[in-house]
Amino acid sequence: MPESLPADFAFSNLTGRPPGPVVSFLSRLLPGVRDVQAQTAPYAQAWAEHNPEALVATGPLWVVLGDSMSQGIGASRYDRGWVGQLAPSLPGHRCVNLSMSGGRIQDVLDLQLPAMASLGVEPALLTVMIGTNDLMSPPHRGGAARRLSTLLDRLPPGTIIGNQPGRYSDALEFNRLIDEAVVHRGQVLAEFRDPRMRGWKGRLAADHFHPNDAGYAVMAEIIGEALTRR
Repeated sequence: MPESLPADFAFSNLTGRPPGPVVSFLSRLLPGVRDVQAQTAPYAQAWAEHNPEALVATGPLWVVLGDSMSQGIGASRYDRGWVGQLAPSLPGHRCVNLSMSGGRIQDVLDLQLPAMASLGVEPALLTVMIGTNDLMSPPHRGGAARRLSTLLDRLPPGTIIGNQPGRYSDALEFNRLIDEAVVHRGQVLAEFRDPRMRGWKGRLAADHFHPNDAGYAVMAEIIGEALTRR
């Protein structure tokens, strides 16, 4: 029998922070950015409603930690992001998605990991996709490596963790830490430096930043390959 999980589990998939100044400015100017940003609250609500249903179901527990990519922002529906598109390849699993649009590494440490711990059950599968918002924000970029090191120390062996496709210095250091964790801590890499992540024509949402359904399909494919290696 599966271990029981709290049926009254409540978790908000919103950080409570407003969008950053650049996104706020672009939202006023560009309808595509505004339309994609408008998905944040309804997609968070959809996952908040989905999670308690998953907890009272049976089957292996899959917990998702991360940012807007794991919320599915940019997709046509909340469940057409990479999480929703990967789910059919995990028959019988119930997914609890604790990601947050705009999420940073510190949100995983302070909010998402404690929420996972409150379930009282070790997940059969843990996926973590985080770091883009840290690396893109000058005020948060400087401590990204330190925060990532703390996070990697707290993730169990077998965690599937995505790296950064960028080749700039901060991304390279970020990826170096993940590569070390794969070797020394038994974590499993979702390799986003893959050539499939370079050609985004026809695979971006209206904000020209988040993936659309087709872009998320590529991410689901890469994460599925990591799952096979695991």
